[in-house]
Amino acid sequence: MKKIIISTFLTFMLFCWASSIKAQALIDLETGAVFTGYNDVRIPGDEGTFFSLKDDLIPKTEFFYRLRLNYTIKSRHTFSLLYAPLETTSEGSVANDIFFEGVVFPANTDLTGTYKFNSYRLTYRYDIVQKPRFEFGLGLTAKIRDAEIALSSSGLTSAKTNVGFVPIINFRLLWKIDDKFGLLLDGDALAAPQGRAEDVQIAATYTLSDNFRIRAGYRILEGGADNDEVYNFAFFHYASVGLSYTFKKRTN
Repeated sequence: MKKIIISTFLTFMLFCWASSIKAQALIDLETGAVFTGYNDVRIPGDEGTFFSLKDDLIPKTEFFYRLRLNYTIKSRHTFSLLYAPLETTSEGSVANDIFFEGVVFPANTDLTGTYKFNSYRLTYRYDIVQKPRFEFGLGLTAKIRDAEIALSSSGLTSAKTNVGFVPIINFRLLWKIDDKFGLLLDGDALAAPQGRAEDVQIAATYTLSDNFRIRAGYRILEGGADNDEVYNFAFFHYASVGLSYTFKKRTN
């Protein structure tokens, strides 16, 4: 899946690069530490045992990274591809049996819980406001989630996987305090009867040169679903730093 999405985006970028329009490319890398705020699970959603990958089992602090490729046309139309993997591990034991995805895990046995939520997103955003000190844009993100929740102990293992498509709203607000410093608020978010998803960051930015910009900030990732198949709501805190490189603008 990842190869298909990246290949599609690279094909699009080559097409735009060959075209005779004003365009600009950007590559962005974000990394840091991710902490579990809560992660509540019941699978199946109507019959499984409710337990927490945060409170019943103890989660580890994890390292993360994200890679984004942007292509902006005529300064206002931005297309981007984001690869955002996430995987956390929790360990411990509980005083009761857990019925999880068809398997009963006995009480007081050592358990390992794995939560994976890899995200692939293709976004189009239009900058509604472009001022010397202020930028604001809105768009739409096509998100593909590759998710798995797994539980294992000595001799037992069970996992619930899910791959799905979700359309969500994208936004970006940048306040340029001066020529070097700025404040960035951006993300993807949507709520619906089937569930919700929010991925939002607030960060301080610093312009090193015409090509390089760095940032440091805080990100949240929250959401989940409640149905007969799955009950899961999770919240993650990110302490993040980022570096973006803007390629020289084409003016053909």
